[in-house]
Amino acid sequence: MKEVYVLATEQPEPPSLDALRAAFATDEVEFVPHEGDWGFTVRADGSEVKVVLKPLSDGRPRVPQELFSGSPEAFALVEKAQACYAFLLEPGGAQPTLPVFEALWTVRTLMEQAPGVLVDLTAFKLHEPEDVVEITELDFDIRDHVHLHAIELAEGDTPLWVHSHGMEKFGARDVEIFHLGEGDLLAAESFLHELCTDLAFAQGPALRAEVSTSEGQSFTMVPSEEARANLLGVPLDAFEGHEGLFLTVVSPLGRHNTAELLATYRERFAKEPAEQTQAMHEEAQALLPSFLARFQRKGLMEPLTFLVRAPFETHPEGEVVVENLWLEAVARDEGSVVGRLVDGAVHTTEWRKGAHVEVEEKQINALAIAREGRALNESELRALLNAERPM
Repeated sequence: MKEVYVLATEQPEPPSLDALRAAFATDEVEFVPHEGDWGFTVRADGSEVKVVLKPLSDGRPRVPQELFSGSPEAFALVEKAQACYAFLLEPGGAQPTLPVFEALWTVRTLMEQAPGVLVDLTAFKLHEPEDVVEITELDFDIRDHVHLHAIELAEGDTPLWVHSHGMEKFGARDVEIFHLGEGDLLAAESFLHELCTDLAFAQGPALRAEVSTSEGQSFTMVPSEEARANLLGVPLDAFEGHEGLFLTVVSPLGRHNTAELLATYRERFAKEPAEQTQAMHEEAQALLPSFLARFQRKGLMEPLTFLVRAPFETHPEGEVVVENLWLEAVARDEGSVVGRLVDGAVHTTEWRKGAHVEVEEKQINALAIAREGRALNESELRALLNAERPM
């Protein structure tokens, strides 16, 4: 079993095992206290999570801020921790995400009696209690489980090496890509997150097989011990501290030139012209009364999905960035629409996919309706909404 998580808490005494047994008392979970030292094992859905109390003599987890992500409060709590609990699991299997989520549910249950900060040892992340709640309740977001790291390896326009940390908790190698420039970073993040998600669900591409991305571009994955031999101008000590085995993304010919691969991903981050956003906002506001009227009289068995788009603030690296996000409308409440985010924010996990949010009607800048999963085109949408207008 592998130690994946550590819960650091200021509470010096561990919770009673009897109280934890009651907290885990469900038909789906088997709670097994350890004999001798404090600790327990949780078995569920064919997976097993072992929890042990780490002696303080072992030291608190080292969480250097240049490597780990987390709030200042989280870093401070780890430094002051009076007790640490290790969570061990067997990575991989037919459903690699299953043992990870069983571990997180175990963390969440223990956190209710021993509040603290969760240290992801594989992804270099700190999670506070509200993070763990969201991760376990909302749609899967690979960004909660991996950390992408960019390192400058050489001089020139494309000196960056971008790689992941955290995939080993899913029983997979981390991934890497070379020869990137500053302008490639957002596109590379989007591509690597997509690739890591597939690998986490055991649906990743086979080694050395030519595969296509969701955008239609081709690439190949090669073991790093094979692919790095083709790197030119990279000093031998560049990989110090990264001696583990990676999967390297290369072109179908085995080259490290990935500009064409990332081309379509760059388009995702092209800024929408302000005049286009304003025109879409005006059109959406004009159609909104009919849209909401049709939404409110939607039949229970009607295969229609009502979607609205609105601006949301995110704060990557302390900066304020406004992202337009789509949400599926689920209710209307006095000048606002309540809905479920269809996609999470691109730059951060502040707005996670699946989260329930509320937006003011006056902020809505685009509308869409889907029937049985197919988005209606503009003429179909207008025809549907025109039926709501009074004669």
